[in-house]
Amino acid sequence: MGRTIGQEQNLAALMRAAQGGDREAYAALLSTLAPLVGQAVRQRFGFLQPQDIDDLVQDILLSLHASRATYDPARPFLPWLMAIARNRMADSARRYVRRAAHEVPSEHPPETFPAEDANVSASGYGDVEALARAMTQLPRGQRQAIEMMKLREMSLKEAAAATGTSVGALKVSVHRGMQALRKAMSTTD
Repeated sequence: MGRTIGQEQNLAALMRAAQGGDREAYAALLSTLAPLVGQAVRQRFGFLQPQDIDDLVQDILLSLHASRATYDPARPFLPWLMAIARNRMADSARRYVRRAAHEVPSEHPPETFPAEDANVSASGYGDVEALARAMTQLPRGQRQAIEMMKLREMSLKEAAAATGTSVGALKVSVHRGMQALRKAMSTTD
């Protein structure tokens, strides 16, 4: 990021103002830095996909944000920024190499489940009528707990508030109700 002295001074002034709490200066700093950092990343990692470059630029800007209090206004800004950028780029390179080491290139990836019976469809969940009958046989508290937690997908907190029971009691009811349903459904097969 070879830049002019005027640009260095402008960026340093924006950073000082941002450290002083000036939000507009901080926004201006980030909008100025984004293309500069993007250019540096593209020069170093030209082989990356555009979205990966964007992710790395965002990572560098987030690191700048997290460490902005460490900037010493008496020192030049760009070398400080480039130290952050170099560290993030090194981290990214390590992640890229690790990920690439575990990838196996293949023209035709193998099928995970070629057998048709291994691919369960939505209709393969069992006898709905038998489940409804088994649900009616449950005690009221267990039935209510299962309806709220499993069918309506309510959170523990929501279901506890709706039933007026504690979270612990609700967990026990769901557990016991599910055991009873499994037992009832295994005898209907």
